[in-house]
Amino acid sequence: MGRCMGEDRGVDESKRSTLRRFAAFGAASPLTRLAGDAGGDRSTGTDSNVRHAILGYLATTPGAHFSKLRDDLKLGTGETQHHLRRLEERGTVESTRDGDYRRFFPAGRFSAFEKGALGYLRRGTARGMVLALLRDPEASAADLAGTLGVSRSTVSKYAAELESAGLLTREDGYALERPEALLMLLVRYADSFGPDAVEFAGEAAEYVSYDG
Repeated sequence: MGRCMGEDRGVDESKRSTLRRFAAFGAASPLTRLAGDAGGDRSTGTDSNVRHAILGYLATTPGAHFSKLRDDLKLGTGETQHHLRRLEERGTVESTRDGDYRRFFPAGRFSAFEKGALGYLRRGTARGMVLALLRDPEASAADLAGTLGVSRSTVSKYAAELESAGLLTREDGYALERPEALLMLLVRYADSFGPDAVEFAGEAAEYVSYDG
């Protein structure tokens, strides 16, 4: 059976509330002017609000893949495709292919290393390995497997992927590449990763090394 009219209004209001919340971030973005009605774009007010919401969402959740962005903003598939395509055409959003995913970022904000890192930090097991190695750089494969509650083969699989992405070396045990950059990404976007990252952010000062 279909939804009743009252349920439809509830869904619509939930979507509007979500869009308004993220549009507040997007409206403050220096890219907003390019994403709006300038340059001959005949966008409606609703279109503009959706694009501002996407910009706001990506400002707080960079590296989100298509389905997550669509679902979190409560948009339709075609609607999401349309607005992301327009934002990419205007140079305000860019995307990269990450296996089966396409991940989206505010344009010009992140290096290739950071984009790859954000993609892996949005995968639970890979993020868990990075967190564990930031806490204990001497952790072995067995230590990681025990900490994460996964098999040694799973750790080995993700270690190979992280190495291929330039985030990890396996020459003498496991060692993170550019750990300071990984730590900063985890802390800055902790809320968008999950409770494990939020917990780590609260203790991150313990893992920051200072020179001099």
